[in-house]
Amino acid sequence: MSWRLLLLLLLVQPVALRAQVAAPANAESAIRALEEQERVAVLNEDLAALERLWSDRLMVNNPQNAVSPDRATVLDLVRRGLIRYSRFDRQIEAIRIQGDVAIVMGSEVIVRRAEVAAAQPAVDRRFTHVWRQSNGAWHLMARHANMVAGR
Repeated sequence: MSWRLLLLLLLVQPVALRAQVAAPANAESAIRALEEQERVAVLNEDLAALERLWSDRLMVNNPQNAVSPDRATVLDLVRRGLIRYSRFDRQIEAIRIQGDVAIVMGSEVIVRRAEVAAAQPAVDRRFTHVWRQSNGAWHLMARHANMVAGR
């Protein structure tokens, strides 16, 4: 190996490593922003935003122990007022990004509006989201949420 090639490799390698480190950090920032947009859209029952954020192939394993097989089914629950909150907080605890897939895990606290569930206290839940990037845009592909017992 010539000294010029060795020198080039020594100069280029740190730049390549910085680029690899920066890409996941940028993707993580994007996912955190999308998580917040999704939380606010659910809280405000913003169907247009949810259609933009959720994949049409979204699948949800929901806290009512049922599977909603696609975005249309979940949007219908919002339209019918079955997903209606006066409070919705989300705490992201971990994000893992692998290529075009991001997995987000954490906790949520929701309070249903009085017309949905009279006098129900705050509900603690655990959640997992799977986001996928396609054609330069991230969409929520899968969600699992379950209630935390005993809180």
